[in-house]
Amino acid sequence: MEAVKDVTETVAVDLGALLDAGDDAMVILEAGDTRLVAHRAVLADRSPVLAAMFAHDTLETSTGVVRIADVGGPVLRQLVSYLYTLRAPQLPGTAPQLLVAADKYRVSGLKAECGRQVAAQLTVETAAAAAVLAVRHSCSDLRRAAIEFIKTRTHEVMATQGWADAMLHQPKDLIEVSRLLYDPPPNSRSLSAGERDRRLVQAAELGAVGELRALIAAGADVVARGRWGRTALHWAADRGDVEAVRLLVGAGAAVDARDREGWTPLHLAAYNGRAEVADALLVAGADRGATTGDGRTALDVTWRKHRRLVEMLSGGSPSSELCAKKQELKEFVWEQYS
Repeated sequence: MEAVKDVTETVAVDLGALLDAGDDAMVILEAGDTRLVAHRAVLADRSPVLAAMFAHDTLETSTGVVRIADVGGPVLRQLVSYLYTLRAPQLPGTAPQLLVAADKYRVSGLKAECGRQVAAQLTVETAAAAAVLAVRHSCSDLRRAAIEFIKTRTHEVMATQGWADAMLHQPKDLIEVSRLLYDPPPNSRSLSAGERDRRLVQAAELGAVGELRALIAAGADVVARGRWGRTALHWAADRGDVEAVRLLVGAGAAVDARDREGWTPLHLAAYNGRAEVADALLVAGADRGATTGDGRTALDVTWRKHRRLVEMLSGGSPSSELCAKKQELKEFVWEQYS
């Protein structure tokens, strides 16, 4: 009976009628250099978006050409194959891109199957991208799987290039992922907004990462300020707390926020020799050329003994190299007379 059911679903479109269809019943699908000819009736039956497109006086209707944006040729072929057969390709490598296309054209069966394939292939490196994909395209099952995966390997996932890429390219979606990761204690919600903000800065200052997570999930403002005009990110950078830095940046903290003296989190990381924190801040887009109130860059406040930081902050430009040499000379004099 299952086989009969499957065949019935597959031939929901009247395939016999397609044999008598003329050329005007065909359309050309384009994606990059790939061009595929398909039956308009099949596309309209499988995709409400395409059906609406063909039902109105659109450019696609008049020209018979549908351009599928942001999709490569292989993905277009897989999409069309599914529209004809209702069988999803077992190619996990293209599942994320195919899921995006399925969501755009409201092909729900294909979207769900792609979500299952992405969830089945979760790794420490791909978990952030999968979670962001699920949030952006409202894939509840994939979102649940990705969040549970990240919860069991939080430190590892946040240290990956995948997490860093999500911070750079999908910051708003990653903020939502960060909120989903942490279920705040009941009393966190009952605090006033001002008290949550105060405790957030205090938690960063004390290195209480668990409380930091809970307060972020409860809606604390990650740009709130405490002593000396410092944000939670300032304090996390000052302490060298990489986990807290990544957590705050992922939640939308301003990487170039300045305290009362004009110091950014990167300045504090550089001054205290926190190379790993500086690296995380630079990956998140921190400005290595930002200056303090008295005109010093992060490189200017870095001690000569921190070679990795000097190289990281110099950026390889001639002017930066000159600044590094000036800093080395200044520190040499300091060492001689201190």
